[in-house]
Order: sequence, then C-alpha cells, then structure tokens
Amino acid sequence: MKKPLVFFLLLFFIFSCTNTKKEEKETLDSLGKTTIDEIPRLDLAQANTLTELPLHCLNVEYPNRLSQTLGGDEDLKSPTELHPAFYGCFDWHSSVHAHWSLVSLLKQFPNLDKAEDIKKCLLNNISKENIEAEVAYFYGEHNKSYERTYGWAWLLKLAEELHTWDNDIAKILETNLQPLTDLICDKYIEYLPKLNYSLRVGTHTNTAFGLSFAYDYAETVGHETLKSAIKDRALFFFKNDKNCPMSWEPSGSDFLSPCLEEAALMKRLLPIEDFKIWLDTFLPQLGNKNYTLEPGLVSDRTDGQLVHLDGVNFSRAWNLNTIADSFQEYSHLKNIANQHINYSLPNIFNDDYMGSHWLGSFAIYALNTVSND
Repeated sequence: MKKPLVFFLLLFFIFSCTNTKKEEKETLDSLGKTTIDEIPRLDLAQANTLTELPLHCLNVEYPNRLSQTLGGDEDLKSPTELHPAFYGCFDWHSSVHAHWSLVSLLKQFPNLDKAEDIKKCLLNNISKENIEAEVAYFYGEHNKSYERTYGWAWLLKLAEELHTWDNDIAKILETNLQPLTDLICDKYIEYLPKLNYSLRVGTHTNTAFGLSFAYDYAETVGHETLKSAIKDRALFFFKNDKNCPMSWEPSGSDFLSPCLEEAALMKRLLPIEDFKIWLDTFLPQLGNKNYTLEPGLVSDRTDGQLVHLDGVNFSRAWNLNTIADSFQEYSHLKNIANQHINYSLPNIFNDDYMGSHWLGSFAIYALNTVSND
C-alpha cells in the first residue's frame, strides 16, 4: 500500500508545481510583463492559403459598393462596365490591393499551386483596354477625386510591386497599368499643395498612409517630382507634432493607426538621427522596452465596420516593424507587431466576406515586413 501512496503523492507534487508555474506565469503577465510572441512567417504553404482570398473575390461583382457620384441616369452602369479591371472584391480599392496581393505572393513564391491561374487572371484584368476604361472614369466630371487617397495609394503600391518583379508578365502588366499609374501620380502632385490640413483618421482618407505608399512608389521608380511634393507636405503637416494620443486608439471602426501611420511616414522622410529626436517627442512611450499595446479586439467579424479592427492590427504591425527596422533601440516593437499579427491572422481564413475580401492584403503586407532576425 505504501508504494501506490508514494506514487500518488509524487503525482500530486508534480501537478502542484506545474500549476504553480502556470499561475506564476499568468500573474507575471497580469502585472504587465512582456511575453515573447511567436514570430509569424510567410512560407509557401501559407502563401498558397492566402492566394485563395483574392482569387475568391477578384471576379465577384456583387455585393458591390461603388462610392460613385451620379451625374444622371447615364451613369447607372454595372461595376464591370464602370471598372472592367477593378470591379470585384466589394469595392475598387479592395480589388486593387487584391491584385497587389497576388503579384506579391507570386513574386515571392513562383511555385504557387495556382500560379498559372493567377497569371491568367492578372493578364485578363490588367489589360490595356481595361486600364484605358479605368483612366476614363477618373476624367468623369463628378468623380475626379474618386478613391482619394486610399485607392490611389494602393494603386501605386501595385505599380511598385510590378516594377520590382523581374518577370516578363510583370513588364506587360506594368506597361498596361502605366497610364493609370501616371494619372494617379499627377493627381497627387496636383492635390497635395491644396491640402491645408492633414486628415488624422483611422480609415481610408488618412493622409499619412496615403503619402507613405505613394512615397514608396516614387522612391522606387525615381519620380522626383512626386517625392518632393510628398516630402514638402508631410513635413509641413507633421514635423512639429508632439505627444500623439495613442491611448485614444483605436476608434470603433479603425483599420489604420493615425499615430503609427504618421511615425512610419516620418521614418521614411527624416535622416535617422533627426527621426530619433522627432519620435521621442511624438511617441515617447515607444522607447520604453516594457511598452505594451493591446491588439484591437473584434467582437463580430460579420460586421463590415467592426472587422476593421483586424485591419488595424495588421497595419499597426507593419508600421511598428517599419519604425523598428535598423533601429536597435526600438527592436522591442517587433514583438508587439508579432502579437498583433498573431491575434488576427488565424481569423481571416474562415472569415465572413466583409473581412475576407480585403484582410488578406493587409495580412500579406504585414507579414512582408517581419524581419528574419
């Protein structure tokens, strides 16, 4: 009888120790200690899964939110008539960045399971004739500011991705897209001097986001006029900003962080030493190695506005990674970025269409910013 008793006592001791360690870890976490999150990686298997999201919606015409200003009955046309290149995925900008997603994944993983289907889809949609029709839409009397500046930014991100892809198909697509790319560049250059106040919101019209992606394109292709226009206006808006209220974020339907979008833009524009000084004034809390930031919590992923908070998690991640890149003092921000990605990434694959038609692009862009160190 003694041996079974000793055995059970030993089990009880081990179980108690295990529980004590678990409780200790939970206590430490509750006291604000930083846990190290798994580093999310974009590999071939995940890339194959992620391709399904844009492929599922690129040629899905309805439901559709046109965001169109009607000048008369003659403007009442179907999405495919109005936007033969970018009619799917619920709205124009989501269609644009869905195309970007496929280009980005195919460029990184040429052996995707559906590589040939993707190439065929891209060539069919981004044809010379379709892009001519898209350009014509922007010349319409009532829609000259259409998709300003969120859709503009993603169009230039698509153009940048094509420009940096060493592939014969990419050259065809870039050439086909070029008239619309040039038009969007011209629209930025015309619009920015007129913008007296920046839009510091967490949704589509956020000025810093629109300038960041446009600047990436301008820098990549050497478009000096666009670079200059962006830098001049961004410094005018943001150079003297202090103490951004991160505690106010996110709002209920944000998918961008106003504070972090601005900080990531200034990282692009300022010399590194100047940026360090600016960031210490703008978001001093980021320098604290114990800084924490809770991911945006999503209560209902069938709600098109509430699911935006998955987007804020991905966009926070890519901005935090941009800020921390080559910046050792802020390397702890990469873990916060990982936490945000890991919270939302598992939820987008079985998502309602209100999220799945666009969140894949945000996930891919966030994953692309994760470093290997």
